[in-house]
Amino acid sequence: MTRHARTALSATAFAILGSLAPLAGHAEWGNLNMPVGVTVLSKEIHALHMTIFWWCVAIGVFVFGWMIWSLVAFRKSQGAKPDTTMVHSTKAEIIWTVIPVVILVIMAVPAARTLIAIEDTRNTEISIKVTGQQWKWHYDYLGEDVKFFSSLARASDEARQLGSGVNPESVENYLLDVDNPLVVPEDTKVRLLLTAQDVIHAWWVPAFGMKKDAIPGNVNELWFKIDKGKTGLYRGQCAELCGRDHGFMPVVVKVVTKDEYRIWLAGQRAGTSTPSEASTELTADAAAAVAALPAAPRG
Repeated sequence: MTRHARTALSATAFAILGSLAPLAGHAEWGNLNMPVGVTVLSKEIHALHMTIFWWCVAIGVFVFGWMIWSLVAFRKSQGAKPDTTMVHSTKAEIIWTVIPVVILVIMAVPAARTLIAIEDTRNTEISIKVTGQQWKWHYDYLGEDVKFFSSLARASDEARQLGSGVNPESVENYLLDVDNPLVVPEDTKVRLLLTAQDVIHAWWVPAFGMKKDAIPGNVNELWFKIDKGKTGLYRGQCAELCGRDHGFMPVVVKVVTKDEYRIWLAGQRAGTSTPSEASTELTADAAAAVAALPAAPRG
């Protein structure tokens, strides 16, 4: 191996190692990436994202490695002279056209599969109409006669007021909490029908991997299925600038077990609980209501 070839390889290796250094040296590197999420779709979207990402990394390493090697190996100080004889090569043009096309096709296949899955709202077990309005959400559980508003929690609303005397830092989940969260069961395909009453809003929960606009006079659909065992609270926000109090329009989803959901739904129908309650204990009335529940509607 010639000296300038060794120098070129060293420079390329240094460039590659330099680009990968943040991966090893930054403890919070994962926070810069999109979250994996807790739904079937969020995992599929993340897997697609990482596939495309590593394809781009490989292409970048190849292209910049070749550039660095060319700059070092064919520098003028080493006596390199430009080749003025080759001004056209059909073979080279075919190669650098076919290779990118093949790469794009390889990327397009899983991307198309994921896009089709995102729009597939068949066989949903629960359908909820979500209406955005300045500056709250309205949830309507279709076929269940359960509906309610979800607004910024009182503690956050008070803390945001000038002159309230409340320190926002003392409020837990400041601007990310609501009075009545959306309640859904785990391991269940849920469809949201999104619209708006006044201006365009956007319903977004990062952990679900989905964001969709709510547009007046139009209905958009999205679906999610939370993994079994991932119960808890998941927070998001309106992601479309919708006026003065846009920043005070959070989204909170409470994920419960299927049994807890049926109990909560029965309590809502019987008027024995508030929307934010998802008790795991059955009263006699609630137990009777649960037994009388029909099968969940399919969208």
